[in-house]
Amino acid sequence: MNDFEKIYLSWRPGQGSRRHIVGILEHLPDDKYTFKYDPKGIEEALKDGFSPYTEFKDTTKTYNGNVLDVFAQRLIKSERSDVQSFYDFWEIDKQFINDKFYLLGHTQGLLPTDNYEFLAEYKPVQGLHFLTDLARVIDHKLPANSVIQGDELRYELDTGNQYSKYAVKVYKGTRELGFIKKIHSQIFHEVSNRKLKLIAKAIDQNGFIKRIFVKVSL
Repeated sequence: MNDFEKIYLSWRPGQGSRRHIVGILEHLPDDKYTFKYDPKGIEEALKDGFSPYTEFKDTTKTYNGNVLDVFAQRLIKSERSDVQSFYDFWEIDKQFINDKFYLLGHTQGLLPTDNYEFLAEYKPVQGLHFLTDLARVIDHKLPANSVIQGDELRYELDTGNQYSKYAVKVYKGTRELGFIKKIHSQIFHEVSNRKLKLIAKAIDQNGFIKRIFVKVSL
């Protein structure tokens, strides 16, 4: 299922900070890939202490060749004993477990050692589903267990948001939980005539909820 062709590189100084979209990895015809930085995103990120990705120091250059292999180093190794649990959490389609681009987009390439995220620009294809963790959750100081796995959530398009025309607020009932994060939020505006389904997938909490992973389905 070709549910995205572009993955945006996001960076932020730390948890709770604003995300900067600093680059784009694109899948071209004939299974070729390119990576380039976004000039506006880089300009803003540099003010927050951003340094270019180690293998791609020149922010004015368009990179090709082995760009996907470089970013794919962030993916879980297939020989790890917990690899199936990882695939199960992210609900990875078995036919794509060897597709590095698919895996990078669907798992966000998250590592505990840095603040990069790889955010796929999803398209409204039949059967689309993906996981995303909500932004700005910690701002709400949600009590532990106020959201539990399996809860059906709702959302509203926040068209008047001063930071993004694609902003989307997420709620449990009337309680605001946070926002769909940048890039992932765009699909909500593209299918505004159809409702996406949101289900709480996993919650990281310790007294207060720190992180909420949500499954988005079309």
